[in-house]
Amino acid sequence: MPADYNGHWEMVSNEHFEDVMKALDIDFATRKIASHLHQTKVIVQNGDKFETKTLSTFRNYEVNFTVGEEFEEHTKALDNRKVKTLVTWDGDKLVCIQKGEKENRGWKQWIEGDMLHLEITALDKVCHQVFKKKQ
Repeated sequence: MPADYNGHWEMVSNEHFEDVMKALDIDFATRKIASHLHQTKVIVQNGDKFETKTLSTFRNYEVNFTVGEEFEEHTKALDNRKVKTLVTWDGDKLVCIQKGEKENRGWKQWIEGDMLHLEITALDKVCHQVFKKKQ
């Protein structure tokens, strides 16, 4: 049985997010606002089916997927691109590859204790976000 990602997760750290946003050609004003946001992730997992919401005071983003099934994702709350997204399991880690205009785009997500780690990549830039599970 894969890891249980269900829950509400509150951001505790956000390293190098602006670098990834620059790599995605996100404008200066949006980068400045987004890099200072406190995000909450809400994840509902039913086996390999995920409903995920990233909530903040600036923008919210929702993406639903089934592990192992490629789908078209419109990253409208992020950089407003269409990408082909595939999420797979690597042990208990979720690994996402997003094919589109930008190379080496995607993310990895894993749990250590009551912390959710999210590593976001675009081109040669890497952001590491950490979220604590709300009790």
